[in-house]
Amino acid sequence: MPDPAGDTAPLPGLDLDRLATYLHHQVPGLITGPLHGALLTGGRSNLTYAVTDGQSRWVLRRPPLGHVLATAHDMGREYRVMDALAPTAVPVPPMVHHCADPAVLGVPFYLMGQVPGRVHREPEELVGWSPSQVRDLAFRLIDLLAVLHTVEPAEVGLADFGRPDGFNARQVRRWKRQLDASRSRELPGIGELHDRLAAAVPETRAAAVLHGDFRLDNVLLGDDGTVRAVLDWEMSTLGDPLADLALSLVYARRVTAPGQPGTDELAARYARRTGRSVDALPWYLAFAAFKLAVILEGVHYRYVQGQTVGDGFDQIGPRVPPLIAEGLSTLGRR
Repeated sequence: MPDPAGDTAPLPGLDLDRLATYLHHQVPGLITGPLHGALLTGGRSNLTYAVTDGQSRWVLRRPPLGHVLATAHDMGREYRVMDALAPTAVPVPPMVHHCADPAVLGVPFYLMGQVPGRVHREPEELVGWSPSQVRDLAFRLIDLLAVLHTVEPAEVGLADFGRPDGFNARQVRRWKRQLDASRSRELPGIGELHDRLAAAVPETRAAAVLHGDFRLDNVLLGDDGTVRAVLDWEMSTLGDPLADLALSLVYARRVTAPGQPGTDELAARYARRTGRSVDALPWYLAFAAFKLAVILEGVHYRYVQGQTVGDGFDQIGPRVPPLIAEGLSTLGRR
């Protein structure tokens, strides 16, 4: 993690002087000196910064620069769900303050406590792990997702956090709209994939709190491989837990380190932990591939428009066509 203490250069998207003035008034006593910050690498959607006053350390989250799709990058929802999950067995960072006023930084943002740990941005970072460690981590993550999906929304104040009825049909429509709003090139096969998904939408039979983007690089790991915190809740909602599971499995397929369990084994473990049937999983896996393709295409769109901050964005666009092919293959080509 970059050390923000010695960084005095201007940060794109974060005016530290305005932030300090705001916090002095809204959270008296929180900061004790001038603020320093650093952009945390790896974020390809919301921007994430490490911030310190020399005594305490926090993490600030705000939407990306430029192209922001409707319903995406909702800082209030992300703050609310983590604050609600704080007393549960789902590990989340401590929430400090949410600012809905765009006059401060130009967009809403929130501040949370910094949790010690390491984020593995790419599966290749597991190369030094033993096969048994990789296997244990994969099961630990799927078990944690099962824990999240057994949280009773009403008991943590999230009964109105989403509309589970008709969830899958709305998701197909939503991500088609997101795709249309981010089109900058031809993507062969994505129209067919959408149409076949829309023609066979399964009914949502259970409701759960969903993370919406549960994967290896959205968790903080301790040195012993335990999960210190689950991060990046920007797409969280109430909905069909199999949608959350399927996206996690699509990500897990891309972990090629020795010891990584296969999709069927991870799905079976989830089924045992939750008591839920995974018989309909192929549709959800195909939809997860479609959703991830649309997400990455949105990132690619911001990159070609010059609206991204950080490295690695030139590598995002080529990842989209294989996901389209994966979705079609999962459904079975006609």
